[in-house]
Amino acid sequence: MRTFGLIGKSLTYSFSSQYFSEKFFKEGISDSKYKNFKLKSIADFPRLIAENKLSGLNVTIPYKESIIPFLDDLTDDAKNIGAVNTIQFINGKTIGHNTDWIGFSKSIKPLLGDKKTALILGNGGGAKAIKFALNKLNIKHKTVSRKTSFDYLDIKTETTDYYTIIINTTPLGTHPKILEFPKINYTDLNSKNLLFDLIYNPNESRFLQYGKAKGSEIKNGLEMLQIQAEESWNIWNL
Repeated sequence: MRTFGLIGKSLTYSFSSQYFSEKFFKEGISDSKYKNFKLKSIADFPRLIAENKLSGLNVTIPYKESIIPFLDDLTDDAKNIGAVNTIQFINGKTIGHNTDWIGFSKSIKPLLGDKKTALILGNGGGAKAIKFALNKLNIKHKTVSRKTSFDYLDIKTETTDYYTIIINTTPLGTHPKILEFPKINYTDLNSKNLLFDLIYNPNESRFLQYGKAKGSEIKNGLEMLQIQAEESWNIWNL
């Protein structure tokens, strides 16, 4: 029996666990199981892999960046992004990959049309893969964060006219705190804007609802997660 799993700090609701359990059932994969491994600290990672025979791991917040020093090697993409969400076990070594950027790219690409500029809300670990993907897609982007010189309150009508794509990489609005949302001026949005939220629970966050009300095109992060999960599976089965 091959064991795959997810490491993170709070795994009360796990997309990966549910996704792979359903995948194994639907596809008749009987030699594999997927488990959640809750780590109080990333320092517990060496003990985890020493005590368990693992065939592959996914990594979620807050360990996508702090896991890196514990791995034997990284792919070029993971090095450039500076974050890991997939770990491959091969010949006794751990190799860090990032499939988040692939999931995002494939999910947003059909919606881009002639849009070539984007605002990224948030500047945490999740934003790193998004920036990498946007560079690959030749989309000019600007980061909006309380920790940068360009804050949410700096977004004006001329800003959203120029930056037609707005991507929320923050956890604002995710379940159970569904009433939260990034504090941008939604009255400045229109049908030329595309709002993409990495959140998938709820299906439509307040961020997306407010954009939809102004006629903007919207998309949540569910397909992105599904694609990155399949990319992880492909890596584990190389």
